[in-house]
Amino acid sequence: MRDIAVFGGSAHPELAAEVCAHLGVPLSPSRVDRFANDCLQVQLQANCRERDVFLIQPLVEPVQENLVELLLMLDAARGASAARITVVMPHYAYARSDKKDAPRISIGGRLVADLMVTAGANRALTMTLHSPQVHGFFSIPVDHLHALRELASHFRSADLSNAVVVSPDLGNAKEAAAFARLLGVPVAAGAKQRFSNDRVSIGSVIGDVAGRDVIVLDDEIAKGSTVLELLARLRELGVASVRIVCTHGLFSSGALKRLSDQPDVQEIICTNTVPIPAGERTGKLTVLSIAPALAEAMRRIHNGESVSALFDAP
Repeated sequence: MRDIAVFGGSAHPELAAEVCAHLGVPLSPSRVDRFANDCLQVQLQANCRERDVFLIQPLVEPVQENLVELLLMLDAARGASAARITVVMPHYAYARSDKKDAPRISIGGRLVADLMVTAGANRALTMTLHSPQVHGFFSIPVDHLHALRELASHFRSADLSNAVVVSPDLGNAKEAAAFARLLGVPVAAGAKQRFSNDRVSIGSVIGDVAGRDVIVLDDEIAKGSTVLELLARLRELGVASVRIVCTHGLFSSGALKRLSDQPDVQEIICTNTVPIPAGERTGKLTVLSIAPALAEAMRRIHNGESVSALFDAP
């Protein structure tokens, strides 16, 4: 792969290194300095002139620091005369800010997309956006991957004869239905009402789950409030077992331990779109790699090939 340069930010260096290993290209070095007034400065320490540049940086905690670093990386690549700059953003944290649901409220998903374009992004590669409409916030081409195949492959050797996929809410039901088709099992969904950022209510579960082995599928888990509320409803309905599956395992405020401590939760499966510190992992956690999918998408983008086979719904 000639004329390609891949840089990784501070957010997830392990994922950047793994992607480069699958591509068979070196991870180009970059340097981040902090001035005495707390401002950041980024230097890309490899040639970018007329090269196809990829910047790997998920927006994860600390989100604002990593966002500014990404914007500075974009500016540095543009100033270094890169031929094309692609933001590889496995997790787009601001995708949750996608609508005006209160008076005088900002829509961060659109604003941050505009900031990246202004800073120099020509293309974006991301995975499992929180809301489909966020794709349209970008005025540049966006390749939107999903991790359903990687997640489904984890269950390839499992006995799914009594399994059912459950979405915590109707908004995620389409993705849950696609996941259920991959596994060859039925699907159900919770009727969720959100009152605040960490307070939700699930009044009922639509579908047959009694006595079944439940696979809960969500796009991301932060504090885990929704999943814990769903677990309460599932217990009332007498499910046999529970496995929790998500693409983005944010697990903030001790959520991973709280979910792992639930006796009926047998396993928690997520991908490595965001880093999970080794000290916070539990024996019930399984982390699957999406580096091969990202690397293949980057290879196809670089070679001008179709990426649709990687993100089209099954």
